[in-house]
Amino acid sequence: MATRIAFAFILLINSILSWLMLTPWALKKLEHLTLDYMSITCQGKQCYGWVAVQRVNFALGLFHFILAMLLLGVKSSRDGRAALQNGFWGPKIIIWLGFVVMTFFVPETFFQVWGSYFALAGAMLFVLLGLILLVDLAHTWAEYCLEKIENYDSKGWRFLLIGSTLSMYTASFAMTIVMYIFFAAGGCAMNQAAITVNLIILLIISAISVHPTVQEFNPQAGLAQSAMVAIYCTYLTMSAVSMEPDDKHCNPLIRARGTRTVSIVIGAIVTMLTIAYTTTRAATQGIALGAKGTHAYSKLSDEEVEHGLVDQQPGNSRREMRAEALRAAVEAGSLPSNALDDDDDSDDGHDAKDDERSGTQYNYTLFHVIFLLATMWVATLLTQNIDTQAEGVAAVGRTYWASWVKIVSAWVCYLIYAWSLIAPVVMPERFEH
Repeated sequence: MATRIAFAFILLINSILSWLMLTPWALKKLEHLTLDYMSITCQGKQCYGWVAVQRVNFALGLFHFILAMLLLGVKSSRDGRAALQNGFWGPKIIIWLGFVVMTFFVPETFFQVWGSYFALAGAMLFVLLGLILLVDLAHTWAEYCLEKIENYDSKGWRFLLIGSTLSMYTASFAMTIVMYIFFAAGGCAMNQAAITVNLIILLIISAISVHPTVQEFNPQAGLAQSAMVAIYCTYLTMSAVSMEPDDKHCNPLIRARGTRTVSIVIGAIVTMLTIAYTTTRAATQGIALGAKGTHAYSKLSDEEVEHGLVDQQPGNSRREMRAEALRAAVEAGSLPSNALDDDDDSDDGHDAKDDERSGTQYNYTLFHVIFLLATMWVATLLTQNIDTQAEGVAAVGRTYWASWVKIVSAWVCYLIYAWSLIAPVVMPERFEH
């Protein structure tokens, strides 16, 4: 857990640093630090940090790409390369910062191509993975509650499932009403269409989830999953209309200029925190490449574990003999079965808190690939349609491009969830258990 938090914190710091690169003050400081060797421009014009943002995120992305390659095939903490994931934090931070410095000496043409094509493609893939994670979470949550209710006939879990479903639907409809009142005035066709389409799809997927045919092939499908998808997609839609520019007088929040700077700063930090959390969650779930749970990745066999005890560590014959004696004592009934666990924890050279000796909890390489995609998303979010005339702190995601990404993401999320309901009906042989 500490490793994942540390990488998430590095992503958060990198994202905030990237955001600061959008300010003229940061650009002037950067040019001054390079003794005016580097002039931050885009095609001969001041670009207000576009290239600087791409440089900073490319550095962290390169850092994660290298770690992904170095950790390819690591199955447990017995592999010496596992220390690269869970240790050496001082050298890793120095290398990351070194990459950041080095990128500022790379010609800006490279980053214009990288940011316009490669980072954009990676950003879209990251958004798609986030939506798949949300749908997976909705199904997992509902199935977990149903399992508790069926196994224990628990009134508490039943109340929690029904209460959370009603609360999420209530919140979804409440947000829809607020959007119609404040963001769907006359002349705001984009907002009116986005809000209405979201409401219609919300009702459709709710009806599909309780359709008799869907229930026949997937009895655990229902309104609980639909409620979670509905509130998330409605939130995306509300975030889209509340963050769009106000050139058509459709966003009253921007006109409330008394706390503009504070709202921008809070909005930027919340956005970066959300990205860091989503990235870490997606990276450890392993759903993108079909993993079957957090502990399902590369569990070692008993033979491999025993082989590691004898052959991979010199001088372990005495410990192996002790382990054999303990196993014999447990089989004879003279010792409790947890004596073997205690013996494993007391092995020399291993931390008693090491819970990955027989298999990693998540795919290390996939973890870093998803963090690489997250750096592309941060760079794309910050640099699409920058307002070069804005002064002071830059608003994060306050562009039509960002608004449309959120609106379309909501529609795609509905589509993924609808397919998860319909797939067992159209392909029953693939879902037989």
